[in-house]
Amino acid sequence: MTPTSGKAQPDLMPAKIVYGLYAIGYLVAVTTLAGVVYAYLSRGKDPVLDSHLTFQIRTFWISLGIAVLALITTVIGIGLLIWLFLAVWGVLRVLSGFLLAHDGKPISGTRHWGMMAY
Repeated sequence: MTPTSGKAQPDLMPAKIVYGLYAIGYLVAVTTLAGVVYAYLSRGKDPVLDSHLTFQIRTFWISLGIAVLALITTVIGIGLLIWLFLAVWGVLRVLSGFLLAHDGKPISGTRHWGMMAY
């Protein structure tokens, strides 16, 4: 057993589930929609959890905006580069957020064009 600091760790399982749904969303897109709905429904329980859920909700909406831009600009060729950027951006956000949730830490901001949570 490991000693605790007397402060209870927040239950970040809802955030981890949403990160998992977002990761699976790269193969089955509908799980991303399920993830954002679950994130909205899970808010209000804990400030640390809420920081992750807010980050995840923003990730969804920003990704949707970038995807629309990529779709529109695919006709002129630049859209393919935007799709690639979106894929890398999304994977880095999901991984960095999940690692913070796994460590029980809140999301306090982002860096590198919003790619990495810290």
